[in-house]
Amino acid sequence: MTASTPSKKSRPKQPSQALLAKIFHWVNIIALLLMITSGLQIYNANPVFGGRAGWHFPSLFLLGGWLGAGRHWHFAAMWVFALNLLWYGLYIFITQRWKRRFVAVNDLKALQTSQNPKRRIYVWHRLAYTVIIPILLLAILSGIGMYKPAQFHWIVGILGSWQALRVLHFATIPIVLIFVIFHSWLGLKAGGYKLIKSMLW
Repeated sequence: MTASTPSKKSRPKQPSQALLAKIFHWVNIIALLLMITSGLQIYNANPVFGGRAGWHFPSLFLLGGWLGAGRHWHFAAMWVFALNLLWYGLYIFITQRWKRRFVAVNDLKALQTSQNPKRRIYVWHRLAYTVIIPILLLAILSGIGMYKPAQFHWIVGILGSWQALRVLHFATIPIVLIFVIFHSWLGLKAGGYKLIKSMLW
């Protein structure tokens, strides 16, 4: 008598994500790559640190070929990125997924007292989601302030100077990259490669 194949009930449940979540991740990845590479093209025209004689990024990491094209790519990708965040925000609000996305008081207590490693991972994930929202909004607002300083002079005024605006906008790049790495690492810790794959495919 041959051994029977495992029934569907005995198989572990595979992680799955909603189609809209997959689209959101892909649009974000593409828009971020376009913004970073075109942003570095803009940076090279007048580096934030050291003026025109400051350190430049190699052409391998640049998009646009020159300042004007870099600006076109950068702002086009920015609108895609901003609108993607907006519709996803509406999506999680309508579906009430926001209740599981952002950190709460109980989560902060769990970091101190919980002995469950997965519980702590989920808390760190929600904490990262909560922290990145104002960072992304700051990146968008500071970018708009640099793009249209006459129309949005109040953005420049809040930060005190044009150079402060440039430094702040540039600083959001490594913060977002750190979030992406941390977000991916937490996903691997929580559900392994299958969870990461479910977010994209």
